[in-house]
Amino acid sequence: MTILQTIILGIIEGITEFIPVSSTFHLIFSAKILQLAEDGFLKLFEVFIQSGAILAVVVLYWRKYIADKEFIKKVFLAFIPTAILGALAYKLIKNTFFESPILMASVFIFVGILFLLFEFLAKKKITLPKKNIGRLYYWQAFLVGTLQALSFLPGFSRAGAIILSMILLGFRRSEAAYFSFALAVPTMFAAGFFDLIKTSASHAITPYQYLLLAIGFAVSFIFARLTVKWFMAYLEKHTLKIFGWYRIVLGIIILILLLI
Repeated sequence: MTILQTIILGIIEGITEFIPVSSTFHLIFSAKILQLAEDGFLKLFEVFIQSGAILAVVVLYWRKYIADKEFIKKVFLAFIPTAILGALAYKLIKNTFFESPILMASVFIFVGILFLLFEFLAKKKITLPKKNIGRLYYWQAFLVGTLQALSFLPGFSRAGAIILSMILLGFRRSEAAYFSFALAVPTMFAAGFFDLIKTSASHAITPYQYLLLAIGFAVSFIFARLTVKWFMAYLEKHTLKIFGWYRIVLGIIILILLLI
């Protein structure tokens, strides 16, 4: 992996981590386009630089987080089921889900269809996404955290799973995104640290590779910070339709290329 390739992947991670388009999906297929070897380091890199994006959220919102103790409790309650399921299913996730491009593309398209469906339901007033985050009950936080485990499927999107589940529960899109940002902090730092331990135990990381990790981390941090600000402003005035159509179109193109 070159420094330029590292920067490209860092930009992609920073832009896609917090919008509901699956950063993992984009990193995997971007790596294929860049013709990077699918070794242990690349898998580590793709998870580790997510921590740079997560740090951007901490920098932007830490004051609001520490000022609301009830909110923090709900975030960590939501983190519990994801942490348990992630630890138990680690080998399955890495050895099965990440090895099927057709499955990933299919899931990517399916979630795009869900976005369009949910927006249709909201337009018809069947669902009413109007509540703010202060009305989130503890049992709802736990449920959202459990549904976040759907993001173990590459292409589903962690943010997408949270936002969709919270829209169903009646929360505003921007409030759902805000909760997904907060829940990303323990979730992705834990995933990055766990993967670092697993990979370090079986793969000797060179000084140059540590440099690549640092560059990817920094680039993803910068672009994630910019994207988070844009996304929150976007959701105040727009629906999720654009992300649904993006998923469907891109997913179909990738499926065609895979099947040719």
